[in-house]
Amino acid sequence: MELRRRASNLILRNAVYCLGVKTRTATTAERMKIFRHLQRRDAVSTPSFSTAAVASPTTDSYRYTLNNPLLSKSQRDFYEAKGYLVIPKLIDDDLIEEFRQRFVDICEGRIPKGTMILMKEVSLKDTDLKGEFLYYKAQDYHWDEVLSKYALHPKVLDYVECFTGPNIKAMHSMLINKPPDSGKMTSKHPLHQDLHYFPFRPADRIVAVWTAMEKVNEDNGCLVVIPGSHKGELLPHDYPKWEHGANKAFHQVEGYEDHPLVPLHMEKGDTVFFHPILIHGSDINKTKGFRKAISCHYAASECHYIDVDGTTQENIAKEVEEMAARRGLDLNFKNVWKYKGRHVRGRQITL
Repeated sequence: MELRRRASNLILRNAVYCLGVKTRTATTAERMKIFRHLQRRDAVSTPSFSTAAVASPTTDSYRYTLNNPLLSKSQRDFYEAKGYLVIPKLIDDDLIEEFRQRFVDICEGRIPKGTMILMKEVSLKDTDLKGEFLYYKAQDYHWDEVLSKYALHPKVLDYVECFTGPNIKAMHSMLINKPPDSGKMTSKHPLHQDLHYFPFRPADRIVAVWTAMEKVNEDNGCLVVIPGSHKGELLPHDYPKWEHGANKAFHQVEGYEDHPLVPLHMEKGDTVFFHPILIHGSDINKTKGFRKAISCHYAASECHYIDVDGTTQENIAKEVEEMAARRGLDLNFKNVWKYKGRHVRGRQITL
């Protein structure tokens, strides 16, 4: 293992030298560019590799992260142990404000929503509220001219490569507008695992990216996680048995209501990357303002679709198919995801 690591570092140093960049002064961005060049050069001469190879990288002993110079050893170790990693100030304030204004313009009807889905908060849908004050989520924005800048952001994709490899597909995107809680607890997002919603595998080559559009903490309903839960398995999900109901597709895992949770306090622009089996959620928004975040899920293009019939995912599959039918789309669960996805980097392979 040590010899393999030294050989990999030697190859990278030689590549840096040959491209005229002194090793001791090469920036992280330069190393990333060279590393991706080496990966793609190798990919030209190598047929599409199997998903088993994707799930179990042989370059080192890590399971959940890939051998990539962008992450330090301590960062890789943290993600391997905890299932998430926060990168401070990854997204600039100006871009976040552009996303905020775009969301408001779409909610107010000043700009067509296109293929996006605007979802109403369950406690507010029968009120006279309009625009930004009615919608808690803009979903599948990754084809939008402005909001797609997040899904295509080079800094985001550079980090995504550390979990998926160089061939990346954006599968699901959301701008989340958590409203002040109405007193009915409906602004709470129950504990869940994102893999419940995805009919593709392997899980280890899927990653969620979530950026705070303002300071988030327990007051406005920050993310909460169960560190290390990504090492478990996909659990059964269903709607929580809350008095006033839950938002559409807000399924939860049962039996973790009293489990100790770690809140992720984040500043504007901070970005968390996390595994799709990590159990997470968010509590109610106790403030008078709307808490915004922007998120996208990515998968390696080498991933493959699975049949969820007879599994715990049957309930969400049926629900997703019904939602598609209401939009005039005759698609099964797998084809919904094929329809939604956008290739964003590297080669298009099996996904």
